[in-house]
Amino acid sequence: MTNTPPEQPTAEIAPDPLFQALRRKEGTWVEWAQHCQTLQKAGYSPQQIFEETGFEPIQQNQILVGAQVYASIVAGGAADATRAYFQQKASDILYELRILTQDDRAAAADFILKHQFNADDAHEIAKALKEYSRFSEFPDGFGPGPGEAIAYQCWKHARQKSDLQERSRLIAKGLNYAETEGARQKLQDLLTDFTVVKSRSAPRLPLFRLESSDELPRTIPVVGEFPLTAEDLKAVPILEEIGPFGIVKSSGNAAWVSIPGWQVILKAEDPVAIACASDRLPNPLPGKVERTLAIVDRRQRQWRDDAYFLIEQNGQLELQWFETQPETRLLGQLILVLRPKRILDEGFTAEPWQIDE
Repeated sequence: MTNTPPEQPTAEIAPDPLFQALRRKEGTWVEWAQHCQTLQKAGYSPQQIFEETGFEPIQQNQILVGAQVYASIVAGGAADATRAYFQQKASDILYELRILTQDDRAAAADFILKHQFNADDAHEIAKALKEYSRFSEFPDGFGPGPGEAIAYQCWKHARQKSDLQERSRLIAKGLNYAETEGARQKLQDLLTDFTVVKSRSAPRLPLFRLESSDELPRTIPVVGEFPLTAEDLKAVPILEEIGPFGIVKSSGNAAWVSIPGWQVILKAEDPVAIACASDRLPNPLPGKVERTLAIVDRRQRQWRDDAYFLIEQNGQLELQWFETQPETRLLGQLILVLRPKRILDEGFTAEPWQIDE
């Protein structure tokens, strides 16, 4: 393992004017994001930027992602009024649209401005559009657009409700945003059709947490078997352990991580690991966001209604649960989500002379 020194800021930019602009909040939030990005690329950590400007790391992340979404709604053809509005405010709303494609982001931003929605509303719209985009063809009676996506979600959820008050609320909400006559008719039909379609709950994630120090993995390179030469020793790449799981990188694109030999891991035919923040899992984990490892068996591609699967959506890999046989191609089954060991003092495990009195 090598201990890499913290990255030092470069002298290629003059940071003082950028720090001053951020401290005084000069310009738009999009410009603040550009300043933060410039400083980070120059080697300043989010913590250093916070200490100099008062912009907390979580706020830096929000405006950086929001600025990327803003650029995509401009490129996606959002209305002039939408672009002008979001250039000045509501980075938190654009942050919620990060999961959408460029075209859907532009349409969603127009829709959100039209109805004066807040960030919570934007989160719901993004989720509805994301699910709606998975259909190869629009559901019967529904058409394109954010309003239709919300109308479909309301229709779907209303059919699952036996409580007439809640059912009526969803129908009214769907009718309020439906943009086609077909969608309105589908919702109106529920006013006389009281059949309840039972919903299925998503399965629990296959969640594990490392509990003891003995379970913490350590990957060590192998030089070979004697007789060996000095050149053989030099040929072994220098390894760097990253993060709480000890992910190992060496020269080139290869990286490895050691996982305890639990039965689910030993039975996997072609397992691969994907790093994932806990709030980006199909069922986001409650509490503080932490790094997790999602282990996927690429050989297990047969759909089951009690498992999560890896798919490609708009050119990016995602983990999803499907209540019914999906149309999209399955790339592997999620077999384990690994959480790191809770360490109250992260330096403790590296200091063997610290023992209990």
